Amino acid sequence: MYAMERHEHILAALGRTGRVSVADLADELRVTPETIRRDLDALEHAGHVRRVHGGAVSASRASIAETTVLERSSRATDAKRAIAREALALVPPTFTGSILIDAGTTTGALADALAAWRPDPGVPPLTVYTNSIPIAAALHGNANLVVRIIGGTVRGITSAAVGPAAVAQLAEIRPDIAFLGANGVSADFGLSTPDELEAQIKRVMVDRARLAVVLADASKHDDEALQRFAALDEVDVLITDAPPGGRLAAALADAEVEVRVA
Repeated sequence: MYAMERHEHILAALGRTGRVSVADLADELRVTPETIRRDLDALEHAGHVRRVHGGAVSASRASIAETTVLERSSRATDAKRAIAREALALVPPTFTGSILIDAGTTTGALADALAAWRPDPGVPPLTVYTNSIPIAAALHGNANLVVRIIGGTVRGITSAAVGPAAVAQLAEIRPDIAFLGANGVSADFGLSTPDELEAQIKRVMVDRARLAVVLADASKHDDEALQRFAALDEVDVLITDAPPGGRLAAALADAEVEVRVA
């Protein structure tokens, strides 16, 4: 097989799974690991991949790579809706507490589902805290929801309120459930996001909530962004659209994180 054909195979595999390993590619293509490493070096030099331990990931998965809410809203929409439906099951019509919703597109899908929430007779309105301007806008029209906005400096790329004012407000509440997004879920690094200010907010959310629930589709599995905001054993539930594999599955089990596959 020519180098160009191997490169096409590698890029196609990355498109399917988001990550490739040297050992697996060597077996699939019946070449030596050294040949695969040279192929990955060439693809990295061309800007198509990023080398990681034992293999490579797509170049778009760099530790500081970040896209806008609008750009991300059209990606993995079916997975996000499925995750949102599973998350909504934690807030049944009998729920009598408060929740906190982090900024993001998967949490945004939860907000879209929550916008039609109705309590059973006699159940009081649901109190919802959020630091996301779009999520607050999606929820404020439902009279059964008391929407409280966490204020601060709004980041244009994520429409999330961050900074000292937001941290101070979060430190004064104890919501029953926090629903959080993440850019990476890793066995070694835990839960991460590219931006330092957003990591600070997420860290406080995890600390203040009675139950910390992470919503992350399978493309986030085994990825690591620049800023860690929680270790795996600091969260309670991961809701995703495909079972985590290998070391991540083992690490989640060791950390006693409940994994729900939507």
